Amino acid sequence: MDKAIILFGHGSRDPLWRLPMDAVAQRIRSQHPGMPVRCAFLELEQPGLADAAADLAAQGALQVTVVPMFLGTGRHAREDLPGLVEEVRSTHPGVDFRLQQAVGEDPRVLDLLARIAVT
Repeated sequence: MDKAIILFGHGSRDPLWRLPMDAVAQRIRSQHPGMPVRCAFLELEQPGLADAAADLAAQGALQVTVVPMFLGTGRHAREDLPGLVEEVRSTHPGVDFRLQQAVGEDPRVLDLLARIAVT
């Protein structure tokens, strides 16, 4: 295994909140068999980013893409998450951690949301 993905979300006390994120993880697994994917959370749920990163590093991941599952780049995505990614980079220097932009900043997602809104 060379590449892996961490879907990163805020977390919630409501267990139903994470169902869409889990569904994205399952779609990745179905469409890319063998691609390890983990969900990780800033707060209120487990695992955190450090634990998900450690799990993937222990399995031999050499490149891990962290995907912020936020509609916009607020304080958590702009400040908290980059600091957490720097921490896992220093803890696992042999792994290339790549931080993507928030999913809601991607024009493809924006186009899809606009289509959903008018249907």
